[in-house]
Amino acid sequence: MGRIKVGISSWTEPTLIKSGWYPPDATTAEDRLRYYASKFPVVEVDSTFYAIPNEKTAQLWVERTPKDFTFNAKAYALLTQHPTPAARLPKDLRSKLGDSRGNVYFKDLAPKDKEGVWDRFREGLQPLRDAGKLGAIIFQFPRWFLPSPASYRFMEDLREWLPDFGIAIEFRQVSWMKEERRPRVLKFLKDHGFTYVAVDEPQGFPSSVPPVVAVTAPLGMVRFHGRNQETWEKKGISTAEKFRYLYQPAELKPWVRNLRDMAKEAKDVHAIFNNCYSDYAVRNAEDLAQLLT
Repeated sequence: MGRIKVGISSWTEPTLIKSGWYPPDATTAEDRLRYYASKFPVVEVDSTFYAIPNEKTAQLWVERTPKDFTFNAKAYALLTQHPTPAARLPKDLRSKLGDSRGNVYFKDLAPKDKEGVWDRFREGLQPLRDAGKLGAIIFQFPRWFLPSPASYRFMEDLREWLPDFGIAIEFRQVSWMKEERRPRVLKFLKDHGFTYVAVDEPQGFPSSVPPVVAVTAPLGMVRFHGRNQETWEKKGISTAEKFRYLYQPAELKPWVRNLRDMAKEAKDVHAIFNNCYSDYAVRNAEDLAQLLT
């Protein structure tokens, strides 16, 4: 049986800090990470989606967590075909493109600039990898990332940019997991050593991916996004509001068997709660951990 680790996405989420889950004396980023790591064995870094990670910060994360602690990191938005505001690009690249630019897509960059972004992203996470604390880089693709030869080629190229890194793929488009296509997609991921990210999320929307349980790499992963139908595709709300959902233990109980089945095939399984409103994620992570024991 592989190890099952339960944790949350973003230990620095403002509504979590305001919720009172952290002790009153945990007033710094260091205090909060040390406290979080005393309660859970894994965490997902959300900030790397919005900005290229800083190597010095990653080294501090290594020093502030136990030896067997694990970080997963979301891939930088630009590297997942999401539009990225020019203001979030590295300063030199922003200057090169011109301050008048709005959103930038990876395809807009010159070949050398593409290489530069990949190099910086990889270097920023290198301390975690060197310390054996990096689980996987999570590529959360947008809804418009559809099954096509170009999409498959894009995923194939990830292995060139991140050799020897764990890579996890999360689709936000139901067409990838339609029954007639599902075996082919899972085989592709397995052939390339990519982790398939199973999801628990609201159903019935074009972006709804069914909760397919599958292991395609030594690391298995499930991300819990909540089941808030009202906010799943609502515009103009915060990320915390979108994922505002507190699971009841009865809703999590069926996942116990699923996770244990995954652990029969995988070396490690990560169950990550992304219902990042107030203390909902940590409460549900504690609930699931208790159910598993």
